[in-house]
Amino acid sequence: MKLRIFKALWGMTGPVPEQLERIREAGYDGVEVWAAAFSLSSTEWIRLLEEYQLELIVAAAIEEADSLQRQLTELAAFQPLKINVQGGRDSMTWAEGCRFLEEALRVEATLGVPVLHETHRGKLFYTPWTTAAYLHEFEGIKITADYSHWVNVCERLPDDQAAALSLANQRAYHIHGRVGYAEGPQVPDPAAPEFATELAWHEQQWDQIHQQRSAAGAATFSFTPEYGPPGYLHTLPYTQVPVADLWTVCLWAANRARQRWDSVME
Repeated sequence: MKLRIFKALWGMTGPVPEQLERIREAGYDGVEVWAAAFSLSSTEWIRLLEEYQLELIVAAAIEEADSLQRQLTELAAFQPLKINVQGGRDSMTWAEGCRFLEEALRVEATLGVPVLHETHRGKLFYTPWTTAAYLHEFEGIKITADYSHWVNVCERLPDDQAAALSLANQRAYHIHGRVGYAEGPQVPDPAAPEFATELAWHEQQWDQIHQQRSAAGAATFSFTPEYGPPGYLHTLPYTQVPVADLWTVCLWAANRARQRWDSVME
């Protein structure tokens, strides 16, 4: 199983080729791209990724079951390693959520690309217990584990949700490696000692996901240190100056992930 570290383009600026060059020089293996945010076609993306020797995870928010066929087909045209979906809405009824996931599985089966459903505030998988209910109902559903959202929604490190976390870790095929805390989905700097407890909790979950993927014989283990710009990143009042450097925070998390898992990768 090979470790693959992806850099989200979220918060980066400048021409895309310059962004990709900087990402490659920093040692990342790929990029995670919110496709709707860019004007480049899938053909142009494929060419650039080949030029800079980077892999791709492509992402989108899809709220309605009726739009899954069109949007997932469009995303698959980018030839990604995986598709990450912020799916549905937290206000959906059980029947509406089931219809969404049934349609997602149907479309995924036609694409040949893994479709992952992100654990995200405001979306269908917004809490551990809601997610667990759907995962029990649909054995084929795979997730992107972004537990920073769960910590924020629960307003605690949700250790009382051990069974739900265990199930989610079994179904996680990708990690958004951002550390959340009770008051928000992103600590200002995960290296800061005041967030050591939160960092340790998240890394415990990520280790369990790594163990699950290894036991399943997965070819790759993918991780995106998905820290975001202001207003995810804290800023000073009045001036709006960020309290940390986003590039440095992401790179610290990427290097920590490599140190943590490279030695146990084949």
